[in-house]
Amino acid sequence: MDLTNFLIQCLNAVQYGLLLFLVASGLTLIFGIMGVINLAHGSFYMIGAYIAFALSPIVSGTFGGGFFAVLFVGLVLSVLFGYFLEWAFYSYLYDREHLQQVLMTYGLILVFEELRSLLVGDDVYGVQVPDLLAGSLQLGEVMTYPIYRLFVSAVCLGLALGMFFVFTRTRLGMMIRAGASNREMVQSLGIDIQFLYRVVFAAGVAIAALAGMVAAPVSSVYPGMGNQVLIICFVVVVIGGIGSIKGALAAALMIGVVDTFGKVLLPQASGVLIYLLMAGILLWKPDGLFKVGG
Repeated sequence: MDLTNFLIQCLNAVQYGLLLFLVASGLTLIFGIMGVINLAHGSFYMIGAYIAFALSPIVSGTFGGGFFAVLFVGLVLSVLFGYFLEWAFYSYLYDREHLQQVLMTYGLILVFEELRSLLVGDDVYGVQVPDLLAGSLQLGEVMTYPIYRLFVSAVCLGLALGMFFVFTRTRLGMMIRAGASNREMVQSLGIDIQFLYRVVFAAGVAIAALAGMVAAPVSSVYPGMGNQVLIICFVVVVIGGIGSIKGALAAALMIGVVDTFGKVLLPQASGVLIYLLMAGILLWKPDGLFKVGG
């Protein structure tokens, strides 16, 4: 592997890791802070990708906007959808056993898959890269790297910095961290913990949907795409520490590097490497890399 190929694989690893963080950060919010095992989180990623596909002609015809207008409209719809889901379903799961949480969220996966099949069919679709980001960056004499992949990395980095600021520097972040540690105490202080959890859940759904929207031009849109990313997201949450945004970022980048270079250097064993990484880290730090809220 020459230097140019090594740099391209490094960029691929960082881009994949950051996109993985974008999905997993929403899961760690819901799982770590609200205590709900949400198997349907991968479906929110899939819904975001299908939103990007389905909204493109509607937004272009109505507002005259392009891909960025689709992202904005899709985010608004995702927040409203997440708020409704928490009110209608997830608000009844906080005091239930994990088995009941698993059964209900698995049922939601089946519902979302059937609705997807009825509304858009079972074909594979593509989302066009916006013209502004359609070019490539020259790396070496013959190698190029798509500008859109750099845009995806920039979006993920911006979101990571924004989430870190909210959790560590704002009153809302303080209330969320307190609610994750002691829900009853927060309620006794007069904070509406139910509304707080609803906001957190809506944010988690919107983040996962955003990941699906920005990934759609790169990975295409196809049935079951959320199921593939769900298991990896749980691995990210466990490695980083349940409820830790900083841990999710570190774990996602580590998995991105291990998975990308594993497929290049050890293709036969690449599917096992991330689980070996998880096992090694849990032997070293059984609670993950960082604590809740870190």
